[in-house]
Amino acid sequence: MYRDTQAIVKLGAIRDNIRQIRASLPASVKLMAVVKADGYGHGDLQTAAAAEQAGADLLAVAYLDEALKLRSKGSRLPILILTPIHPCEASVAVEHDLMVTVTSADWFREMLSCRSIGSPQKLKVHIKLDTGLGRLGLKTKSEWDELVPYLHKGEVEVDGVFTHFATAGRADTDFLLQQYHRFMEMKEWCRSSGIAVHRFHCAGSASALRFPWLAMDMVRIGAAMFGFYQGPLLDHLRLAPALRLSSKLIQAKKLNSGECIGYDNSYMAERDEWIGTVPIGYADGWSQALQGSPMLIDGQRAPIVGKICMDQLMIRLPGRYEAGEEVVLVGRQGDDEITFSELASRIGTVPQEISTALSSRIDRMYWE
Repeated sequence: MYRDTQAIVKLGAIRDNIRQIRASLPASVKLMAVVKADGYGHGDLQTAAAAEQAGADLLAVAYLDEALKLRSKGSRLPILILTPIHPCEASVAVEHDLMVTVTSADWFREMLSCRSIGSPQKLKVHIKLDTGLGRLGLKTKSEWDELVPYLHKGEVEVDGVFTHFATAGRADTDFLLQQYHRFMEMKEWCRSSGIAVHRFHCAGSASALRFPWLAMDMVRIGAAMFGFYQGPLLDHLRLAPALRLSSKLIQAKKLNSGECIGYDNSYMAERDEWIGTVPIGYADGWSQALQGSPMLIDGQRAPIVGKICMDQLMIRLPGRYEAGEEVVLVGRQGDDEITFSELASRIGTVPQEISTALSSRIDRMYWE
């Protein structure tokens, strides 16, 4: 490692978070650990292993490539691919014992034209129902009825039927309850069609932790594994952040009142100040939207000043410091802590948008 900027991922925190979450749910509920997007920026292989050690029953990813990577590195847990794959790739999913998401009869029609009939291994599917998020899934009874004949085929196994909530993190639960009741109606379509479904699931991190009665047969836990859900809507758990991001000053200089720094003279000193340069920038995933957000140095907050550059940024120091002084972007230093959740609230996004943006230029180091 030749950079001062590094991320330390605490695998023990991930395991502890999963164990807390599992303990808050009914004992019969399965836990699916969602490790898509390189484990939300924490490392997919390492996160998947930690989740399995903590008792996760299944894994989920977004794309076929992510699932194949886990399989190639020895992961044996059942894996669901949440984004529909191309129908002609179904044989790859079967070969590697992967479950796929299906949203329409058209997918089956094209798949059957690509795949030879009579394969000894069944294609395992999860049917996605759109109850209000509007992203993926079938919505109408006629769409379901068109799908049913394919689900009855001997070479198909319906491992799951699921939906996803749009507003699970909001205090107002009206729309969530509308989606829940819609899902319950759609579950009856399955029963009346005689389809054997291994598990129904509708709850991601926020809904599973806020409303354990929504757990059904399984919950999908992603963001909460990494400590991203806390606060007034979730005060019965103490989930620990799993990633600490730090760097070191590469230079500190005195800026006189009225002098400018940054592209486009984007910051002017109102008084004599000390400015420090930190070797991280938007090419590392530290977006220009984070201008003005704080970092920690010597346990004190130091805001980013001027435009964030591709490879560096500048902070207004609380005093004079020398090159080599540690700077914490995410994590604890002294008595203060900066979290992904705090940063996300500053720029109107979610913590996982920031964590998944961290590029491969930042080394990840793993602590047990």
